[in-house]
Amino acid sequence: MWKLKVAKGGGEWLQSTNGFLGRAVWEFDPDHGTPEDRAHVERLRREFTDHRLRRREAADLLMRMQFAKQNMRQYGRLPPMEQLGEKEQVTEEIAMASLRRALDEFSSLQADDGHWPGDFSGVMFVMPGLIFALYVTGSLDAVLSSEHRREICRYIYNHQAIILSFYGLI
Repeated sequence: MWKLKVAKGGGEWLQSTNGFLGRAVWEFDPDHGTPEDRAHVERLRREFTDHRLRRREAADLLMRMQFAKQNMRQYGRLPPMEQLGEKEQVTEEIAMASLRRALDEFSSLQADDGHWPGDFSGVMFVMPGLIFALYVTGSLDAVLSSEHRREICRYIYNHQAIILSFYGLI
């Protein structure tokens, strides 16, 4: 399972002058998480792939799952959101409870070093260039593990369909 490492060194490939503050790197560990966690990740992947044409962003679901589990000790389980009735008035208590819930949710996504990691979901120009460069230099297999290649293929597959649907090509 993939694990997000925040503000930690990244071996020989990553260098830092600020102790990796603000740096987030995904690392693959086949033994990370419980069997339930791994099943949940597979379910999230399947759901994203199945709905990729309707919901274009991955929403950082794996990161959110990991952070929620890590930060649950600090913030506890959030109370369920209350729905107001049609004629019910918004009181100060209801507004404060909603604000507390929103702040707890947002805070639970903050990394220990203070930043909020997230996926760059813009134009996909970095990854193809990286793959071309690694292929041309003959270092593709030395730099990318089989798990990295599998995840890159999944990412490109999901996002190529998004781009094609955006332009009305599928």
